[in-house]
Parts: sequence; C-alpha cells; structure tokens
Amino acid sequence: MTRQNPDNQFEPQPGLFGRLKRVVLGRARNPADARVFQHLSLIAFFAWVGLGADGLSSSCYGPEEVQRTLHESQVQAPPAGQDASAQPAPAANQPARRPERLGIFIALASALTVLVISASYSQIIELFPSGGGGYLVASKLLSPHLGMVSGCALIIDYVLTIAVSIASGADAFFSFLPPAYHHYKLAAAAAGVAVLTLMNLRGVKESVVPLVPIFLVFVLTHAAVVIYGPIARHEEIPLIAADTVREFSAASVSLGPLALMLLLLRAYSMGAGTYTGIEAVSNGLPVLRQPRVQTGKRTMRYMAISLAFMVLGLMLGYQIYNVHYSQLLDPQTHQKIKTINAVLFEQVASGWGQSGQAFVLIALLSEAAILLVAAQTGFLDAPRVMANMALDRWMPSRFASLSDRLVTQNGILVIGTGALVTMLVTGGRVELLVVLYSINVFITFVLSQLGMVRHWWIARGQESRWRKGLVVNGLGLVLTGLILITVVVLKFHEGGYVTLVVTGALVGVALLTRRHYGRTLQMLRRLDSLVEAAQASPPDAANAPPPGTVPAYDPQAKTAVILVNNFNGLGLHSVFNVIRLFGGLFKNFVFVQVGVVDAGNFKGVQEVEALGKHIQEEVQKYVDFMHRNGYWAEGVTAVGTDVVNEVARQAPIILDKHPGAIFFGGQLVFPRESMLNLMFHNYVVFSIQRSFYRQGIPLVLLPIRVNPEAQPQPA
Repeated sequence: MTRQNPDNQFEPQPGLFGRLKRVVLGRARNPADARVFQHLSLIAFFAWVGLGADGLSSSCYGPEEVQRTLHESQVQAPPAGQDASAQPAPAANQPARRPERLGIFIALASALTVLVISASYSQIIELFPSGGGGYLVASKLLSPHLGMVSGCALIIDYVLTIAVSIASGADAFFSFLPPAYHHYKLAAAAAGVAVLTLMNLRGVKESVVPLVPIFLVFVLTHAAVVIYGPIARHEEIPLIAADTVREFSAASVSLGPLALMLLLLRAYSMGAGTYTGIEAVSNGLPVLRQPRVQTGKRTMRYMAISLAFMVLGLMLGYQIYNVHYSQLLDPQTHQKIKTINAVLFEQVASGWGQSGQAFVLIALLSEAAILLVAAQTGFLDAPRVMANMALDRWMPSRFASLSDRLVTQNGILVIGTGALVTMLVTGGRVELLVVLYSINVFITFVLSQLGMVRHWWIARGQESRWRKGLVVNGLGLVLTGLILITVVVLKFHEGGYVTLVVTGALVGVALLTRRHYGRTLQMLRRLDSLVEAAQASPPDAANAPPPGTVPAYDPQAKTAVILVNNFNGLGLHSVFNVIRLFGGLFKNFVFVQVGVVDAGNFKGVQEVEALGKHIQEEVQKYVDFMHRNGYWAEGVTAVGTDVVNEVARQAPIILDKHPGAIFFGGQLVFPRESMLNLMFHNYVVFSIQRSFYRQGIPLVLLPIRVNPEAQPQPA
C-alpha cells in the first residue's frame, strides 16, 4: 500500500537563514492548493501591466533612436562622382535642411509594424494556448535545434530587456537633475536591477500589483501629451505637412530616390527597439488567467493599440514642437543629458507655469518607473524559457525547479545577475544596449514568423483561414527579416557582433548540455535493464508468500527506508544493494518518493493531482515487487517543490511508526567526475543527508557506479 503524508506537524524549524528568507521572500506556498493558481494568475489588465509594459515602454527609446539616425544624416554624402567640397553652400534665404521631418514617415511605418507583428503573435497564441513563445514555436514548427537557437536568443534578449529598460529609466529619471548628479546614474541603474530581482523572487503577482499605479500614471501623462500637443498647435499642422513634403522632395533630389529609401530604411530599422516586447504576451501565457487564449489575445490588443498610439503620437509631437536630437546634448561635452521625451514634455508644458513643471516631473518619473515595469517582463519570461529548455535538456535541469514561492528561482537569479553584469560592462549606454537588444529579439521574431508561415503552408486546404494566416505571418516575416538584416549589417562593427558572439556561446552551452544528458540517459538505460529482469523473474520460492497474500508486518524486524524516484533501475539497484550488504537483516521496507512540482507540471490543480497519482503508482510497483519476494513493504509519497524539505517532513513520521528504521539513498557515480556534473545534476541525496544530520537521523549512501559498458545484474 501507499500513503500520502500531508501533515506538517513534524516540519523542522528553520534556522536564521530560513527565517530571514521567510521575512524577505514570504512564506512557502502549497502547490496542491487550488487557490494558489487563482492567486498567481493574471487577468488581462494585470498582464497588460506586467507583460505589455515591455512593449509600451519601448516608446521611451525606440523613437529616440529614429530621431538620432535622422539627425546624424544631416551631413549628407554628395551625389556620385561629385566632391563634397565642390557642393555649393545653401543660400541665405534657403530653408534649413530638416531630415528629422522625415520622421513622420517612420512614425506611420512603425505604427503599422506594431499592428502587423501583434496580429501575427495573436495567431501564435491561438496555435499554442499553453504558451507560444519563440522557443516553442520554432521547436515545434521548424526543428528542435532551431528552437534551441531561438530560445538562446530569447534568453539574451530578456537579459538585455532588463538592462536597456532600467538604463533608459535611469536616463529619464536623471533628465530633470543637473548634470553634476549624472555620475550616480549607473549606480542607480544597478540598484534597480537588484530590487527587481528580489521582487521576483517573492512571486509573479507580488511583483506586478505594486506597479499598477505607476503604469497608469505613465499612460495618462503620455496620452495627455499625445492628445494635447496636436490640439494646442493645430494651426501649424498644415505648415508642418508642407515642410515635410518639401524636405522629402529636397532629399530625393540631393540624394536620389534609392539613397533616400535607404536612409528611411536605416532610420526605420534603427528604431527596431520600438517593436520589442510584443512577443512577451505569447511567452507569458502560463501566468495568465483562464481562459488563457482569450486573456492573451485581449492583452495583446491592449498592448498593440496603446503602443501604436503612443509611438505615432510621440513622433508626431516631435514634428509639431520642432524637437531636435541636438537638444538632448550638452553644448560643451556633446554628451546626452536628456531624453527626447523630456524635451517634448518641457515644450508642451512650457506655458503652464508651476503646474507645468510639476507635470513634466511626474511624467518623467512615471517614464523611469514604467521602464522598471518593462524590465519586469524579462524576469517573467526569461526563467520560463530557461525552464522549457531545461525540460528538453538544452539547459541544466535545475532551471526547471520551482522555489517554495513557486517561482523559477534559479532562472531569476541567473537573469538578474546577467542583467547586472551587462549594465556594468556597457556603462548603461542605451544607444549600445538597444542595438544588442534589437538583434536578438528579431532573431526570435524571424524564426517564429518563419515557423508560422511553414505551418500555414502545410495546413493549406485543411484550415479555412490558412490564407489569412499566411498573409499576416508572411508580412510579419518580411518586415522582421528586413529589420534584422539591416540592423546586423549597419551595426555589426558598432557592437552588433557582441550579441551574436554571446548568443553563439550560449548555443554552444546548450549543445554541450544536451550531449551530456544524452550520454547520461544511455548509461541509465543500462541500469533500467534491472526493471525488465525484476518484472520477468519469478518470485523467490523460499521467501515468497502464496500468490495474492501480503507478508505480515514484523515490528521486531529491522526496517529499511529507501528513497526512490520512480520505478527504475536506480531504485532497484538500491534495493538489491541493501539486501546484498545486510543479508536478511531487513524484513520491512518503506519506499519514499516525492513528486517534484516544476515548471513542466505547474499548470493547474489537475496537473498537480495527476503528479500525485503518478508517484503513488510508481511506489506501488516497488511495494508489489517486495511482496512477491516475501518482504513486507509500504510506500510513502508527497508532492512539493523541494525534495529535501518534503523528505525531512516525512522522516519523523516514518520513524514514529518504525523506530530504529534506517534510511538509504542511492547516488550515481559517473566514470569521470567533473564540475560539469555538479552543474548538470543536483546531487539531492547529499542535501538530504545534511538535513538529516541536523535532525539526528542517519542516512546510508549507496554509491551506484555507472559504467557505460557493464550490464548490472539483480541480486
């Protein structure tokens, strides 16, 4: 028989570190509690805040990159065959060249691109209702290896999401401070990374809800500028339109149509940061409230409409209020001391007196804060991508584990550390971070769109809407591919190669990880030959009871408590070792297994219940095997996120029923021990032994040598 021990009256008291952890991160959560899923999941509005903020906040730096690119193009190359010094100077009465006027065309193209990419990702949400991030899409629709590349690009992308969002937020915050204080900017950005890491270790909803007021202030202040600006200067709009047409014609004559198109393409591509974050909703579906597809699509609509409105409105505002990139620079040092939105807000509110200054301050503070909210997306989605890759053995399995707060703690710590290192190495320079960021996110965009195009092409004639799907995702593939190629070519020698090298290195780590787990699996399969032998072998005639009877429990006999993980060769090897080493000393056996709730099965109450049922069935196989061979046996199961804690809770209960019982745990011994083994395997039995040591409970370790050639034999 098997029994579950949900009681926690024997739960060991935490030490000083454990009490401190409880204060900082909160009390442990029960994954079997149905209310947990309701509490952790996000409705569309909260998802718009936690996930959509990444896309919406890109309006703080994406349009600025467009204006910077157009500003830098003011020094135009002469026509082919003409020397630059031979060009005549403009006449005194000739209007000054304003390439930044061309930003209105980029604004329209950017808004359209946002809507196209959002529509294409809405189709991904429908096709992958349990989470359709770039890793899963590419893995299932293209190939596992291309999915791995997409996943690695996403992980680096989310690290850069955190870094660029917080660095841009620091820029916004310091925009209203004197330049003398700007040397504190990097330290403030690093502190922001640390604070967000800590918040996410507490949990998903705990990290989102406090940010709702900040998000609303950002939306309201920026929407006010976008709406008020054109109204306040509506009489100038025809003049601006005429000026834009004149600038387009002049640039076409001086540069030539092809060069002008290349200039617009360059500016459009350099604003690639504007479109980042759109994929976050499809990646974050597992944290959304049921029904997830409807919630995800609603969240996507909120984000797409708000981002397109904001980008188009802000870039039109730059034209209406004659905001130049040169206004962001210090006249002496030519270093950027303001954001372009700060200049716009100051001009919009210039006639409002003291209230105008207060409005600008609030708007800039909300902008800095919303960028912190956007960084939250990296903490929400990157650990989930790492967990999915860990379940597929592209990453160490520890990244699929959940903490007692039901978050992927290892992934959060790695992502937070990576963002902090990136911030310090780049000095928090937004213009560099945006380039690195854009390349990686568009690698994922292209692979996702390519996978969807392939899906619709294969499904042609089978699904009624395949033509619509093919057009939407095909257009998304063309736009994202064009931007990716342009950014890589133009910025390769300006830092673009760095993100490609780092992503390539992570791909190498993933291949190494998969290879290691593949070899380990081959060795474990040799152990699993014991399972076939155990199931096929007849009972021990000398000890076996008559068929259908259960051996009686002998309270005077010794009891062996064996820690197992499913009915497999490793567990049977431990059983045979106990019998071989101790002869007939042990007549009673207790098998203990903990069902680990990880990122793969933490999807709802039904999945957790199914896990509990599965481990009971596995333990019962040990019980039945021992009964057939004349030994009394029972199984004890528990479900939780931490094997060590769950076993520590069960041990006193078992000892209360079986005084003097001895615990046994098997541990694989690899042919070659290395640091890689420590990275790829958790060696949980050693942690259980340390926990038992503090409780005064003995645990005997049974080394199980894994030999690639040897065939293990049953006792």
